[in-house]
Amino acid sequence: MIRLRGIHRVFPVGEEKVHALRDVSLSVAPGEYLSIMGPSGSGKSTLLNIIGLLDRPDEGVYSIDGEDVTAFGDEEQSRVRREKIGFVFQFFHLVPRLTATENVELPLVLAGVPPGERAPAVARLLGEFGMSHRAQHRPDQLSGGERQRVAIARAMVMQPTAILADEPTGNLDQSTGKDVINLLEGVNARGVALVLVTHDPALGERARRRVRMIDGRIESDSGASEAR
Repeated sequence: MIRLRGIHRVFPVGEEKVHALRDVSLSVAPGEYLSIMGPSGSGKSTLLNIIGLLDRPDEGVYSIDGEDVTAFGDEEQSRVRREKIGFVFQFFHLVPRLTATENVELPLVLAGVPPGERAPAVARLLGEFGMSHRAQHRPDQLSGGERQRVAIARAMVMQPTAILADEPTGNLDQSTGKDVINLLEGVNARGVALVLVTHDPALGERARRRVRMIDGRIESDSGASEAR
């Protein structure tokens, strides 16, 4: 269970302060499919970064599976992020010099998983996402859709409890984007929570639960009572 209570995030811009998040409370249940929508500057990506432990709130409490991770140091947060959260970004964030296999394998390497255990896990995921035949290609040798498939496989390799997807189809054509969403929804069908940030209303409406943000606040939440 992901649970945020009273989250505030403020960024200094010159002599001014921008309130990116204002008293945000949100819970995400295991296996839930949630979209976060809103206009540019509404706080969507800031909220996702805090959920993903890529940023820290200025106020409030964030807990995962009952642990208050806001109180954790950087090393402890990195461990939780590595073990429980997978990321899929608009611009893929693959390592350019590494092959598809090596990109998917990287989280396992960083976690200290022995090579004998890494290889079959990576091969299985690349096969599941239709990338076995491109396993030894670098990102610059792959199409946008293929890069995103590799990114999803990388996000899944540590068997996370939640996938956070920030505009995962924003850099893809419509047909390829639909394929990517189908893959992510397939991951969710396995019981992995999927939190999707998107500016596309049609994409956001696919989620069973829909959160809309305005000016750093949650304006509406279609399934708030279900997740608490």
